[in-house]
Amino acid sequence: MKESAKAKKERLETALALLAQAYPDAAPQLDFTNAFELLIATMLSAQCTDKQVNKCTEVLFPLYGTPEAFAALNEDELTPYIRGCGLYKTKAKHILETSRILVEKFSGEVPRDRDTLMTLPGVGRKTANVVVSNAFSVPAIAVDTHVFRVANRIGFAAAKDVLNTEEQLMKAIPKEQWSIAHHYLIFHGRRVCAARNPKCETCPVRACCAYYLNGKKE
Repeated sequence: MKESAKAKKERLETALALLAQAYPDAAPQLDFTNAFELLIATMLSAQCTDKQVNKCTEVLFPLYGTPEAFAALNEDELTPYIRGCGLYKTKAKHILETSRILVEKFSGEVPRDRDTLMTLPGVGRKTANVVVSNAFSVPAIAVDTHVFRVANRIGFAAAKDVLNTEEQLMKAIPKEQWSIAHHYLIFHGRRVCAARNPKCETCPVRACCAYYLNGKKE
């Protein structure tokens, strides 16, 4: 599909508008009441569904809802609560280490910038972007598997890795829409644009989607 820079810009603007229309309920699906809970929930969500994480945290957070409370636990005490999230041994180790660092170095407060968050054990770029975006309203685009797939299919990006996808998304989408666009792409990936057998024929964005317009070739 050949198109001018102007035509591509208009196509992507239309695609974003159609996604906004299709998913007015787009929002974080992890349950949290503060930045620390969001940080822990996002760490638990690695290779796990939000639904399963919420099942674990609805029990965990009322009992241990602060960095201080987590820091006082050991791995054997924490793992029964998070076993259902998978990779629980590694997650428990990182969560407890992070909690202790928050208490010792940050007075129990979650850092508000991505780079500082990424110095914490088990906190990568995606997790840090989720936290700054949803807890502190800092414009960011967290690229998970859904965002990576959908962004590259529609044509917001043409990248082979998540970092380049994030960089291209930030160029293609106005900064004030980064955070909500992240949720649009996730919702679309979950509900329509599946990794296998995407529902192209009923997709609200198909007229603007490079994958569809190119004959469903990746």
